[in-house]
Amino acid sequence: MEKLARLAISDEGFVFDPATGDSYLMNRTGTLILRGLQYGKDEKEVAEALVTDFEVEPETAARDVADFVSRLDHLNLT
Repeated sequence: MEKLARLAISDEGFVFDPATGDSYLMNRTGTLILRGLQYGKDEKEVAEALVTDFEVEPETAARDVADFVSRLDHLNLT
C-alpha cells in the first residue's frame, strides 16, 4: 500500500500521484474508499463505511470496494 500512501487527494476527489504525474478524478464513493485504504483500513472496514455513509446494502458496498481495488490494481496503484 506504499503507492496508495503517496497519492494526494483533494476534498473534491482530485487525486494526484507525484511519483508519476498522473491525475485522476473520483466521485465521493471512490474518494471514501481510497482514503479508507490510505488510513490502513481493510476492504471490509471500508465497505462498512460505505454502508454507513451512503446507506447501501452491505453486499453492494463489498462489491463496490472489491471493484475499486481491482481498478487500483489495474492502474498499478497498489
